[in-house]
Amino acid sequence: MELKDVDLNLLLVFRELLVERSVSAAAERLGLSQPAVSHSLKRLRQLTQDDLFIRTPKGMMPTPYASAMAEPVNHALELLYETLNQQSEFRPYESRRKFIIGMSDLGEIEFLPRLMAALDEIAPDVTLSTVRDHRGSLREAMEAGQVDLAIGLLPQLITGFHQQRLFLQRYVCMFRKGHALDKGAITRREFFASEHVRVVSEGTGHDRADEIIESGTGKRRIRLLVPHFVAVGHIVQTSDMIATVPELYALRYASPLSLSYVAHPIDLPKVEINLFWHARYHRDPGNQWLRQLIFNLFATSVQGPPEERL
Repeated sequence: MELKDVDLNLLLVFRELLVERSVSAAAERLGLSQPAVSHSLKRLRQLTQDDLFIRTPKGMMPTPYASAMAEPVNHALELLYETLNQQSEFRPYESRRKFIIGMSDLGEIEFLPRLMAALDEIAPDVTLSTVRDHRGSLREAMEAGQVDLAIGLLPQLITGFHQQRLFLQRYVCMFRKGHALDKGAITRREFFASEHVRVVSEGTGHDRADEIIESGTGKRRIRLLVPHFVAVGHIVQTSDMIATVPELYALRYASPLSLSYVAHPIDLPKVEINLFWHARYHRDPGNQWLRQLIFNLFATSVQGPPEERL
């Protein structure tokens, strides 16, 4: 294969298909018609003499050859993008840029009110959009340049990513006021004897805490499983169930929802909330500006008793 035979647009289609696993979704992202994307895929197959993507019930899955192409193609496109879009300065007050940030429901509750208030003052025409990590999609989207930053407990974002710690916080045990456990401290026996609501938060590192809880001799009596933290406070407010949650969440909802919380009876690792960005945006002035703004707003928000703050 000669480079003169390769249309750059074919590589852009290839990258979108890697992320979206769907011809129609890739076409929508690129602003093209489905036939145009299908035609580009056909040309790529002819050039590479490989099927590249196979239709399955889970979408267009890459062949081994396509998977091997993924990183080099992404890297080449990133270098070309950075070269063509070099900027010496980002002017937030004049910018109309849209930033996309990966974060959980907890992140939206904690970060967006203060962040949007700051943008109102210094970058009134800058807009934000948030996305979740569904089945590992966040990593691929950031590698493809579709997501600018991510905030949270995201251990899967390591290779190829920069990160900066914002704060640490501990896990606590939360329940309604007046609960039998509302007495300042609880034992492991009391914890395991209670009924629990458990959050199965896809795409975060909170499952590590669940693994530690379940690794001992005691087993929780899990009565309810939910996919997000946001509803947990309302659930325990009107029941005798208890929940393991980050202290930041408990602090925010304890007073409005008449909840109490205590130190967790099991020794769990602290929650490390970091700011992540892909190497492709490391020198981008707009990305640098937003990273610094987020760090300035939230890096001192370390939760926990004064003696535990770092």
